Amino acid sequence: MGEKYDEARLYDAVIIGGGPAGLTAALYLARARYRVLVVERDRFGGQITITASVVNYPGVLSASGSELTETMRRQAEAFGAEFMLAEVTGLDLAGDVKRVSTTRGEVSCFAVLLATGASPRRLGFAGEDEFRGRGVAYCATCDGEFFTGREVFVVGGGFAAAEESVFLTKYARHVTVLVRGSDFSCAPAAAEEVKRHPKVDVLYNTEVVEAGGDDALRHLRYRNNLTGEETEFRAPEGESLGVFVFVGYAPATELVRGIAELDEHGYVLTDEHQMTSADGLFAAGDVCVKTLRQVATAVGQAAQTATDMERYLKAAQERTGLVPQAPASRPAPAARDAGPAELAAAVAETASLFSPDVLAQLDTVFSRMERPLELHLLLDDRPVAIELKGYMDELAALTNKLTVTVADAAERAAANPAEFPCVQVRTADGTPTGLAFHGVPGGHEFTSFVLGLYNAAGPGQPIDAADRSAAEAVAEKVDIRVLVSLSCTMCPETVLSAQRIASLNPRVTAEAFDVAHFPELRDRYNAMSVPCVVIRHADGHEHVTFGKKNLAQLLEEIAR
Repeated sequence: MGEKYDEARLYDAVIIGGGPAGLTAALYLARARYRVLVVERDRFGGQITITASVVNYPGVLSASGSELTETMRRQAEAFGAEFMLAEVTGLDLAGDVKRVSTTRGEVSCFAVLLATGASPRRLGFAGEDEFRGRGVAYCATCDGEFFTGREVFVVGGGFAAAEESVFLTKYARHVTVLVRGSDFSCAPAAAEEVKRHPKVDVLYNTEVVEAGGDDALRHLRYRNNLTGEETEFRAPEGESLGVFVFVGYAPATELVRGIAELDEHGYVLTDEHQMTSADGLFAAGDVCVKTLRQVATAVGQAAQTATDMERYLKAAQERTGLVPQAPASRPAPAARDAGPAELAAAVAETASLFSPDVLAQLDTVFSRMERPLELHLLLDDRPVAIELKGYMDELAALTNKLTVTVADAAERAAANPAEFPCVQVRTADGTPTGLAFHGVPGGHEFTSFVLGLYNAAGPGQPIDAADRSAAEAVAEKVDIRVLVSLSCTMCPETVLSAQRIASLNPRVTAEAFDVAHFPELRDRYNAMSVPCVVIRHADGHEHVTFGKKNLAQLLEEIAR
């Protein structure tokens, strides 16, 4: 491999993964005056962002996972760490200058830190895949509200199962925890709260056999693994039930399979300096072999790893004579990336929508919109419609690229009032772009809404050439509906993917619905999890799929 590289894209270290481990390493390395880039595929903050309350992180009495990691991200950024929302597609670790291929192009560096974490494991019982999104769930924060007043089962005996069981009592009529062993495997203090909770029963030595039902989860069969006795629980007539699975995580190490040595479970193996078997490739956090997977252990390990990496980077600079330099003037986060996490990080509630940080990022996005757009409102007399009107008026007041119009009585009469209130994104001459949001695009959906405007007003965010071609090649009329919750951190990517396809192809529409204001859609599709994606084809056929979808995955669903 030659030593050709782009100076502007030469870093001391590239960190793959923006969770607590990646953010901590970025903080330590940036503070030591090394040029660092954090590349994150989904959202900065990682899996902990779906946790409603973190109470065991030293020095923090209580905070949501997203609040805690956003503080980490801002801290790292303050010392000069750079961020990019993209997927890493390949690594070339030969030589002193390593190559990291991403969906946003190639970057070069002296060392790579793998901090990709892990994702929830599926258990594999009969009916698990069939009823995912219709009763089987993996995130209490995202999906707990869908089970208000219902019977809920939690499968697992670790810390997550114990913590989330108590959280689910806010919604469920009753929670039953199925523990495979003779007791919980987490710390006694965490387990004790579950055991003494009046709305929770715990069954030990018990495992799931089968989940079943019709268009929703209606019954669950489980077995005592000591006696072999099976029990079937059936939801009361006219009701469904919920099953939340918390049985550990699968490490995200596919990227380095064949490059670095892994153990039999797929976790990456490292030496005492957290370097893998591949020179220049380090690892920290939940991708590594660990006995305790907590934020505290992730950040502690990452701090030590970053310190060990400093010595490696210093030696690489001396060998090559190269010292990576950050741009003299770095643009605001939205300008660097225009990605979901960059805006979502700064936006939590409507009340703080136009803080100085948000204004700076919005100005950057608006400046890159190549043509004006019209925010066309279809309103009813509900309070949410008044809120939507005020929201859009405030947003449009910030730029001459946006104007607000309101449908007259004739247009409202011709439309479906069950889908009001709604904001449709149109071109300046009133032509629909195919993008719309039903409800108020606040919370995490503010990000997808603003970036939808950006994509509709110009060339939009960069995407893989193959994905672009596939999106443009959709030959039939396709309507994509995404049912979302404003508190869900996994919904924005799906909404953005649908909007991006619609922005590239006039035959595709992408509409998001806040299920809090459209419960009839939730009931129609038996949606017990978000995001819920409904794809309607020109011949009237529609199919429903659940879970976060990137652009390529959504194109696959359209082609079904």
